[in-house]
Amino acid sequence: MKKPRHVAIVMDGNGRWAQQRGLPRAAGHRAGLKSLREIVRVASDMGIDALTVFAFSTENWGRPRFEIKHLTRLLVEGLKTFVDELHEKNVRMSIIGKHEAFGKSIAKKVDEVLDRTQFNTGLHYTVAINYSGRTDIVYAVQAISNLVQQGELSVDEIDERIVSQFVGLHNLPPVDLLIRTGGEKRISNFLLWQIAYSELYFSDLLWPDFGESAFNIAIKAFDSRERRFGKTSEQVQC
Repeated sequence: MKKPRHVAIVMDGNGRWAQQRGLPRAAGHRAGLKSLREIVRVASDMGIDALTVFAFSTENWGRPRFEIKHLTRLLVEGLKTFVDELHEKNVRMSIIGKHEAFGKSIAKKVDEVLDRTQFNTGLHYTVAINYSGRTDIVYAVQAISNLVQQGELSVDEIDERIVSQFVGLHNLPPVDLLIRTGGEKRISNFLLWQIAYSELYFSDLLWPDFGESAFNIAIKAFDSRERRFGKTSEQVQC
């Protein structure tokens, strides 16, 4: 079976999952963390090279303060309880986004996990925290502009390859498959540059209900896709 090298996931539906059960939204986020741990394990066991998940967008700061507080507390709890498992499975963890915005104590805990797993050679697991796809591109443009101003790069040299070197995930394979749970069919400002040729897979399952079997179905759907990258079917099949 043809499997993707790099899978990205928009983990949507925690709040609705909790509401359907008469539970506080916090319970949905906790259940979602359980699903995340399962998917990381499954992706690692499948031999997938990279897994990137959208945990907290820059737009999420507009949510109720108590929910943000719970999400940040859950982030720290998840890191504390998950780091040993990541390390044992040879998983390397990275962050894209400005996690420093959550405060020094949380940033310190995140950095500790990154340091602990930095030399692991298995699945490269990336969490997007306080991340925006548009801002990612803006930062890349700023960095390239600085090089031009310093005379290290000419305007004529700027192409897709150069831009790709300055956006998030530049050290990883291109995103082959983008999964979004929760029934919504939109990108929500996630990895706008990186998913240009990704296959898109939308699941009606809410994130806490998205487990190993659902992930396998998504991988099988990817296997059935013909990836043409602008070419014709005849050219791809040659």
